[in-house]
Amino acid sequence: MKIYIAGKLRDDSEREFLEKIDLLCKSLGFKTFLPHRDVGLANGIEDVDRIFKGDIIDGFKDIDLLIAILDGLHVGAGTSWEMGYAYAKKIPVIGIKTDEPVSEALEYLSAILIGSAEIVSSLEELEITLKKFKSGK
Repeated sequence: MKIYIAGKLRDDSEREFLEKIDLLCKSLGFKTFLPHRDVGLANGIEDVDRIFKGDIIDGFKDIDLLIAILDGLHVGAGTSWEMGYAYAKKIPVIGIKTDEPVSEALEYLSAILIGSAEIVSSLEELEITLKKFKSGK
């Protein structure tokens, strides 16, 4: 089983959290796709085609699940797009929001994002949910 891990990539702390999730997934026996590791970052407009092909055309091949980081005042535009794309492809989505309860984040997340994903609030909850997903429950 393979998991696409989506989230903001612009600063070190954002990438470090994605990498923590990557390690958790691997420790449970999942393969992962991590955009900044597997494709790289966009440094300029000349990188757009490479990023789109790598992240979306190639990155979504054989994906069984998408994990989306939902922390912060706004979900990244790419993350939101990836969540919608996964939903359209009937790929389950788990959102993780650790900085505030989802019930208090409606104006930041939108009903669409909340309604399209199972949302957990910690790495511990994510681990439990991933174990259930892996066992088919």
